[in-house]
Amino acid sequence: MKATVLYTGGKDSTYALHWGFLQGFDIVVLSSLIPLYEDSMLYHKPKLELLELQSRSLNIPLEYIEIADPRYELEALYELLSRVKERYNIKVVFTGGVLSDYQRLNYMLVAEELGLKIFNPLWRFDQRRYLLELVSHNIEFILLSINTMGLPKYFLGKIITYNDALKIIEYSERYKFNPSFEGGEAETFVVYAPLFKYRILVDGEIVERGVYEYYYIIKNAVLKTDP
Repeated sequence: MKATVLYTGGKDSTYALHWGFLQGFDIVVLSSLIPLYEDSMLYHKPKLELLELQSRSLNIPLEYIEIADPRYELEALYELLSRVKERYNIKVVFTGGVLSDYQRLNYMLVAEELGLKIFNPLWRFDQRRYLLELVSHNIEFILLSINTMGLPKYFLGKIITYNDALKIIEYSERYKFNPSFEGGEAETFVVYAPLFKYRILVDGEIVERGVYEYYYIIKNAVLKTDP
């Protein structure tokens, strides 16, 4: 059955994509919504050029809509899913939703209006177990931002290992933040995963913009197409 993933380029939507593939669905298109403003309640803010690299690595086409006004977030989702349903004949939508009822209900309402089935394979998943499963299944991701006390900035820009995941869980218990960052404590970007044909190489710099607010600014990103 043909399907799409609401794709942000981060660990959760990448996990949802791989879960759908392992369940036998034909993931024929990535669907991305890109807010041109900060602090969307529904969507992360992916960078188009990074999504395009992931699309090329996965060999799955990317369809996207940029949103200029937060009042039209649901309209944009309807337009995007309507487009991919028509162009790719999709029947199913996967999301990387973990805890947000607001996201899940709004995604479900739009999908049902279009006659699409929706799956949230991470919904209410144990957050500590999930973080460890990610790295155990060779989904390689880096942190692009940190917005919480207790998460050291040295995690930014580095591929999170199993030992790193254990440390993050330890810090989350000590400082009371969500270990999979569902509360916005951090943003992630996947540089490699089992379905990727090529690894994405990035370099950048860490900048501080406030108290416990750090960012990894990617200056360059390329596909490693050679052996």
